[in-house]
Amino acid sequence: MSSRTVIRGGLVITASDEIHADVLIEDGRIAALAASATPAADAFTADRTIDATGKYVIPGGVDAHTHMELPFGGTFASDTFETGTRAAAWGGTTTIVDFAVQGVGQSLRQGLDAWHAKAEGTCAIDYGFHMIVSDVNDETLKEMDLLVEEGITSFKQFMAYPGVFYSDDGQILRAMQRSADNGGLIMMHAENGIAIDVLVEQALARGETDPRFHGEVRKALLEAEATHRAIRLAQVAGAPLYVVHVSATEAVTELARARDEGLNVFGETCPQYLFLSTDNLAEPDFEGAKYVCSTPLRPKEHQAALWRGLRTNDLQVVSTDHCPFCFTGQKELGRGDFSKIPNGLPGVENRMDLLHQAVLDGHISRRRWIEIACATPARMFGLYPKKGTIAPGADADVVIYDPAAEQVMSAGTHHMNVDYSAYEGKRVTGRVETVLSRGVPVITDREYTGRAGHGVYTPRSTCQYLT
Repeated sequence: MSSRTVIRGGLVITASDEIHADVLIEDGRIAALAASATPAADAFTADRTIDATGKYVIPGGVDAHTHMELPFGGTFASDTFETGTRAAAWGGTTTIVDFAVQGVGQSLRQGLDAWHAKAEGTCAIDYGFHMIVSDVNDETLKEMDLLVEEGITSFKQFMAYPGVFYSDDGQILRAMQRSADNGGLIMMHAENGIAIDVLVEQALARGETDPRFHGEVRKALLEAEATHRAIRLAQVAGAPLYVVHVSATEAVTELARARDEGLNVFGETCPQYLFLSTDNLAEPDFEGAKYVCSTPLRPKEHQAALWRGLRTNDLQVVSTDHCPFCFTGQKELGRGDFSKIPNGLPGVENRMDLLHQAVLDGHISRRRWIEIACATPARMFGLYPKKGTIAPGADADVVIYDPAAEQVMSAGTHHMNVDYSAYEGKRVTGRVETVLSRGVPVITDREYTGRAGHGVYTPRSTCQYLT
């Protein structure tokens, strides 16, 4: 049975255009756009009409870096695929790309099957997977080819966390060589984990156990060194590289240099690095544990370089690295030893609003907001133009956004399954009003109208930016 919806009177914003237009949706896809109050728009007929007068009509956000139910440090991320995708929808995100994990000694297939089992039938919005590669061997490399063919087109490696996810330079090079052949994209957690472990041991021996020391031992120079090394390994392999959660001026400099050389090197940052700092890590009474993530929060002076990188396109994407752990019972595992604090912050619900605030603060333009939060992540990970834009043929993942509504971010009002907000008390202007996922209302006038299982697994093509 065919269904038609028309969204009337809003300002449609994409990465490339802003136009007052009516949007016709048919059977879950964008069917047509026409300038508002014109004969073409007036001719749109529908079963349901949404009045977007005075509002923005934007593509649903694409968050290309989340960790639902991730096992870490003897516990699990507190958001399930059900709670995490519901919270994402509340924040105007309609697609996530989460990370399936290969355990050491496992095949990629075993890890991927486990994540499919977690997510299937539970998600409120559409989802895809990257693959964390923890054990590079001949069989793993063959499996990478097979996964690319079935729509898992990106693979994450870690230069950090020895004994858990860590890959050495030889393993990284081999995986990069394989991705150069099969079209996959290597995503890199770029920190020198071997050196960091030495600094952790030395800090603890000195009795430096508080959360702030997490940031002090994970030095910006060790992020920059690893970023440089990853870039040069990718250059040797002839492979593209995507560096995740870039936090420091020195790492941005490495990315900018590589891009100036014409290399297929890309960078992502996250809201926590744009809006939070080591001041948060230093909060007293162990409150700083709430802000422990890796790469760590940096001193505030690094924020200017990140905003500049987003404006100059040396950084292309803002994702969340959403990996929440409750303060009570989870973050508290590290009382007396910062190295035992589970690494991760909640944020999947906050990203679109924080970036809209950045528009109002003059850091980025409205179209750049949509570019870094919707269109570019969709292109980077093979989802565009199905996701990330409002254009005929695209999935009708559409957000009606009130740019004038004011809100105060708080654990008391958010929908993430975590007992604190990283942005507690922060006032922002702009708020999601209504969210459609493939034409189906998931949030309707600030009420949740979605359901677990509406979201479907979405295979991806390869990166659309490679030269």
